[in-house]
Amino acid sequence: MSIQKAEIYLPEVLDAFDFGAPVVGAIRFGQGHINDTFVVHTQPEDASCRRFILQRMSAAAFKRPDQLMENITGVTEYLGREILSRGGDRDREALRVLQPKNGEPYYTDRDGGAWRVYPFVEDTVCCQTAETPELFAASGRAFGQFQKLLGGYPAQTLHETIPRFHDTEDRLAKLKAAVAADKLGRAGACRAEIDFALAREADCSVALQALRDGKLPLRVTHNDTKLNNVLMDKTTGEGVCIIDLDTVMPGLAINDFGDSIRFGANHSAEDERDLSKVNLDVGLFEAYAKAFLEGAGGTLTPAEIEYLPWGAKLMTLECGIRFLTDYLEGDTYFHTSREGQNLDRCRTQFKLVGDMEAHWDELGAIVRKYQ
Repeated sequence: MSIQKAEIYLPEVLDAFDFGAPVVGAIRFGQGHINDTFVVHTQPEDASCRRFILQRMSAAAFKRPDQLMENITGVTEYLGREILSRGGDRDREALRVLQPKNGEPYYTDRDGGAWRVYPFVEDTVCCQTAETPELFAASGRAFGQFQKLLGGYPAQTLHETIPRFHDTEDRLAKLKAAVAADKLGRAGACRAEIDFALAREADCSVALQALRDGKLPLRVTHNDTKLNNVLMDKTTGEGVCIIDLDTVMPGLAINDFGDSIRFGANHSAEDERDLSKVNLDVGLFEAYAKAFLEGAGGTLTPAEIEYLPWGAKLMTLECGIRFLTDYLEGDTYFHTSREGQNLDRCRTQFKLVGDMEAHWDELGAIVRKYQ
């Protein structure tokens, strides 16, 4: 479906939900590229405007909207109960799924498109970059608290909305297959990057083997722990609500920690060509680790805390492997705007991995410091 086509369904979809007041407008909203997102404005008679987020879920990214929404509904309802039990503001600190009039968890339009609605969390901002260490730390506290609140949720009951999403062994196997096929003759130009990944084959099994051995527990994980998936309070700058729950699945807490480090503990663009500008910021690692563990509030096991640096290394290595695989296969998964962009993305990730290895003892000491 084209971007414009979503608007065709708006009258039908808006009529399918009871917003509690007349709808006075609906316009596109946000910077997301997966789902079609709109902000809906309503006008109650005796109150100020109330807003809602309306989304058409991407049929390309998510084949089973029923499973996706079963995950989200279960997790948000559980979060709501936990927040209320702690005296928090349920409608501000967790998303709430607004059911359509037919009582289903989402609405299916006349052509099979799946739509959902959340009340808008007012007086918050969504930041794209961590302009200060304090902002990065605030996101860490929020994602740590996400782990704490969901510590008792039966993770094994969640659906895998994207199968084998953080299966680093499988990601490496796919890279090997792409190298063997070399269908575009690109392998020769990136032999150093291929060798870098293959030299870390044993690393790709570290977290998964710890899970298989029962050393690391299966938890509810967000799996996209970027700063822009935390709504920040406009006044205090603290994280208020975790959003974009499409990739909530069973997984490892160290992966959620690690993906944040991969994304936020450096100051370069993801496709930076000058690798001298790509460096792990150990100070930001420490700020985030301290805040994440504060937010988790004793939820994580000693083994999980010990493995936090592994989460950072493996999420970064895995991302680099994915970029490299896509480059070899012809840039079919990640959007590119120039030749060699995926290879440049791979190189930045591998540079960060190398930095983590160079500071490995220091990273371990940091997490032990805040255990």
